[in-house]
Amino acid sequence: MKRSFYLFNPGLMERKDNTLKFTPISIDEQGNETKQPSRFIPIEDVAVLYAFGSLKANSSLYNFLGQRDVPVHFFDYYENYTGSFMPRAGLLSGKALLAQAKTYQSSKKRVELARKFIQGAAWNMVMNLNYYNRRGKELEGQIAEMKEFAQTLPEAKTVEEVMGTEGNIRRIYYSAFDIVLDDFKFGSRTKQPPENEVNALVSFGNMMCYTETLRAIHQTQLNPTISFLHKPGERRYSLCLDISEIFKPIIVDRVIFKVLNKHVLQKSHFDWKLNSCLLNDKGKKIFVAAMEERYNETFRHRSLGRNVSYRHLIKLECYKLLKDILGIEEYKPFKMYW
Repeated sequence: MKRSFYLFNPGLMERKDNTLKFTPISIDEQGNETKQPSRFIPIEDVAVLYAFGSLKANSSLYNFLGQRDVPVHFFDYYENYTGSFMPRAGLLSGKALLAQAKTYQSSKKRVELARKFIQGAAWNMVMNLNYYNRRGKELEGQIAEMKEFAQTLPEAKTVEEVMGTEGNIRRIYYSAFDIVLDDFKFGSRTKQPPENEVNALVSFGNMMCYTETLRAIHQTQLNPTISFLHKPGERRYSLCLDISEIFKPIIVDRVIFKVLNKHVLQKSHFDWKLNSCLLNDKGKKIFVAAMEERYNETFRHRSLGRNVSYRHLIKLECYKLLKDILGIEEYKPFKMYW
């Protein structure tokens, strides 16, 4: 089975015959580079590459990755997503592209889809808090406030109003983190840079969810640059932001609660530099492993009547959206029911 590979160390990636050869490079304080023993990665095992360290490569490698439909996602030192190498889309459809653009240009349809994305996200956030409320965390107040704001979504007439309601819901939701978490404090949401451990995990996890959503979109006929909730812009895959809103509570937040409350991640797994807090290399590996475990976890899907993984669930959401855009079936966001 193909899987994700995470490259945390700087190194050289090459094509060697019909496989990948990765040579880690260590750099001392004077900037001198030393090559470490190489590792061979069978291309048949690779679904996607995540590069967190400096990656040296040439066009021959990217031609090979493109032929094998393997994307590469890049992150900077501060764990921010900076871009991707995406193979040529194999499911191009002029009909789907025109329908997606037409849907965006219809203010009524765009607002309708934007509302649905936030309705799904709000529902899943409430379900997260319900889960911990049943375990004695006393979250009734936050749950009631979030439901009250969510009930106003059908009245939103513009995307800006939808985004405003989403901001209120998420503000209340994040305020509940300090109750859910036992030993860590979230405080307010800070992004660039994150100012504490929980903010660091939220930012890192959201970026992972964003790139996984991009991968799912790439496997459909959707165009990742045409979005409905977030404003399309230059050099960004804004549709990933739309769809990932639904899955951040289900995947990212559940993983954060688990690794912190079960002490899988501790303060020693974070580094503080220049008023910023980031996962160190060991912490990244632990969190990535927990995210991969969540992606591969399966549950019984009510509509399909079979078990599906959370990774496959994101792809199913993309197909549901595509069906709505093509006028086949109305889109209904995934809502967690446990």
